Amino acid sequence: MSDNTAISFANVGARYDNGREVLSDVSFNISPGAFYFLSGASGAGKTTLLRLIYQLHRPCRGQIKLFGKITNDLSRDEISNLRHRMAIVFQEYSLLSHMTVFDNVALPLRVRGIGEDKIKKLVIKVLEWVGLAKYANANPKTLSGGQQQRVSVARAIIIQPAILLADEPTGNLDDENASRLMELFVQMNKTFGTTIILATHSTKLMETYRFPTIHVENHRVSFIDGARRPTQKIITPTTTKVWKGPKPQNYFAELSKQFENIENA
Repeated sequence: MSDNTAISFANVGARYDNGREVLSDVSFNISPGAFYFLSGASGAGKTTLLRLIYQLHRPCRGQIKLFGKITNDLSRDEISNLRHRMAIVFQEYSLLSHMTVFDNVALPLRVRGIGEDKIKKLVIKVLEWVGLAKYANANPKTLSGGQQQRVSVARAIIIQPAILLADEPTGNLDDENASRLMELFVQMNKTFGTTIILATHSTKLMETYRFPTIHVENHRVSFIDGARRPTQKIITPTTTKVWKGPKPQNYFAELSKQFENIENA
C-alpha cells in the first residue's frame, strides 16, 4: 500500500544532549497540500518540531517519514535530496551577509544549476511581490528586520517547495506586510499544493485564516480544527494599512509559467 502522507510522525521523542525530552510521543500524519498553524508558548518545542521535519535534528526515538520515506537511517546525501523538496524560514533570517539580496534569493536556484537568465526573471518577480525589488543590490545587513524576513521568505518560496516550514514569519512585520505574506502563503498552498506549517503566536492571524492548528504543550502535540476555534470578530482599525499591491493569484500564475519553462528547458 502506498503512503501518500507528506509528513508522518510515529511516537517521536526529541531531546538535546542528555536533557529531558522536549517533545514526547508525538504522532500525526499530514497530507500533501495541507495548511497548519503551529502554536504554543515560547520554549514549548515548536522550533524543535520544525527542525525535526526539516531533518536538522534527529529524534531520540520513534519514526519520521517524509514523502512516504523513513528518514531515521538516511545518509547525508539522501537527506540533502529530501531538503531540495522543502524550504524553511527561520526567525533569525539566516541570510548571507557577504551576498546581495538578489544573490541570497538566487542561491537555491544556482545550487540546482538553473541558468542565470532564468534566475534573473524569477528573482526579480519574487522581489517585486515581497516589495523589495529596489533593494536587489543591497547588503542584507542594511535592511530592517522586517525586510530581512521578507528576503528570507522570498528565498524559500522561489524553489516552489513541496513543504514549506515557517517559524514566526510575520512576527517582525507590520499589518500590511504581514497581510502580504499570509496571502502569498495561502495562494502558494492553493496554486502549487504546497504543504505549509506556519508557527505563530498571533491569535488574530489564526482567527482570521482559521486553518487547523498543531498545538504544542507539555512536550506533546494536539490538533485544533480551525472551523471549531472560537470565533472572534476581527475589527481592522481605520489606521491599519491593507496590502494593495500585485494580486498573489497573478504572481503565482506568472511564477508557475516560469517554472514550467525551466522544467522544459
